[in-house]
Parts: sequence; structure tokens; C-alpha cells
Amino acid sequence: MNMEKEQAQAYEKAFLIAGDAVGFAERLVKENARILDIADTIEKRVIELGGKPAWPVNISVNEIAAHATPSINDDNALEEGDMVKIDIGVHVNGYICDRAFTICIGKKSHPMIEASEKALENALKMFKHGTKVSEVSEVIENTVNDAGFKVIRNLTGHRLERHEQHAHPSIPNIKNSMQDEIESGNVYAVEVFVTDGSGFVVDSSPSRIFQYRKDSPVRLWEARKVLEMAVNDFEKLPFTQRWITGVSPLKMDMALRQLIEVGAIAEYPPLKEESNALVAVAEKSVIVK
Repeated sequence: MNMEKEQAQAYEKAFLIAGDAVGFAERLVKENARILDIADTIEKRVIELGGKPAWPVNISVNEIAAHATPSINDDNALEEGDMVKIDIGVHVNGYICDRAFTICIGKKSHPMIEASEKALENALKMFKHGTKVSEVSEVIENTVNDAGFKVIRNLTGHRLERHEQHAHPSIPNIKNSMQDEIESGNVYAVEVFVTDGSGFVVDSSPSRIFQYRKDSPVRLWEARKVLEMAVNDFEKLPFTQRWITGVSPLKMDMALRQLIEVGAIAEYPPLKEESNALVAVAEKSVIVK
């Protein structure tokens, strides 16, 4: 594995913290739990263990597949039967581990969750130097189809780089003709989304996850403050409003909108299954040796 010692140690720590955070989070996901409490508690756990959140904890329920995180005053709570997806990113010195899992509230198991986990397991077995990405994708789609479900066609796994959560190549969940190969020394996040719906996601609202894109002059002092925090505090990785300090809630939306308009930050709206069907996800990161 062509990985420097410092980098390898950072990844090892990030992987250990992420593993702990997943086990910790699984105990929090239950009926009547507030999603804000779950997100805050997981993020604090990551920090206590010596890591940093690589993005706000995603808590996506039922037809929402990804990119949902609670607002600072969110009172929404989980209900029996909810299909709850928790996506946790941990970084140590910019080196990221990406994990996600699904729980159906009130049930010990669910066929859709089992299909996502089986497809992930089969895909991870393929991660050896020289394996084509297309071969991994075929295994994922075949496993999910054999279980009687569909993959989400426009969501993918991806390679991880320092301070970059979505690096090339992507790891599609559908059969394709990509010639990219898995390479030793690289880190990949294998992310399998499963549904009983149409198999596509579309943008929803409201957006609560943002990311630095470039420096750009802005009029509002509050916008400049947010941009400064995006660079210095969040290290150009995704962030959310509830992480921002020193900015009045009355000016927050205006500041964010101004930054989006000039291209200084990007927004990540929640992604909803287009037919409003349930979605499950299973995700792990892997270092190829």
C-alpha cells in the first residue's frame, strides 16, 4: 500500500472513530427520539474521540435518501415504521471515513435493509487492485435485483481524498462500461442505495447542508463571517447552519443566499426518491492494500 505513515495513521484513527460512532448511533435511533438530539450527540461523540465531523450527520427518513440534517430548532421526532438512514463522516487531519446504515423503527430487520447490506458485503469483496469499477457495480445491481428491489440509479459510491468527500472515480450502483480500475493505496466509500420505487432521486427542500467553493466578495458582514468559518473551522468540507456561531439567526438565511448567488458556497438539498418510495442505504469505506 503506497500510503505515508502519517496518512495511514490518520485514516486508521478516522476508521476507528467512525466505527465507534456507528455503534453509538445505532442505540440512539428509536421511536420518539428527536433527530436534532441524535445528530448533535453523534457529532459530539466524534469530537470527544479526537476526530471531526467531515459533514453534518445526515438523518434521512423514509423517501428521503440523503443530505437531510436537522435545523437548530428542529422538533421532528422518529416514529414507528420510519426507515431511518444515518450517514456519518469522520475526518482526522482531513482524511475521511464515510459510513452509513439504516434502521426501520420497531422492526429487527427489513428486506430492503438486508438487500443493501448484502450488496455492500458482496461489493467490498471485489475491492482489490486492478478490479474494474464496472465489475463492482454489476455485483451491486445484481445482488439488489435478486432480492426484488432496485438500486438508486443516480446516487453512487466514490473515492475519498484528503478534504474531498467525492473524488474520482465514482462507484455507480448500476451496470456500466467504466474502465476505471480500483487502485491500491486509494480509499473508497461504497454506498448502496436500495428502493422499491422508481430508482431515481430528485432535489427536495429545504437545503441545510453547504460547502465552500471559492473566495468571493460579498456585501454582508455575516456572509463574510460564514465564508471565513467555512474555510478555517470546517476546512472547506460540508457544514450546516447550526454549526455557525456569531451570526444572528435573522441574518443567517440572507448571508447563505448571498454566498450561493456569487458561487462562494454550494448547497446540497435533500434528495427524495421521485416516486416517494422508501429508501435504505448501507455504506462502508475501504482502504485498498
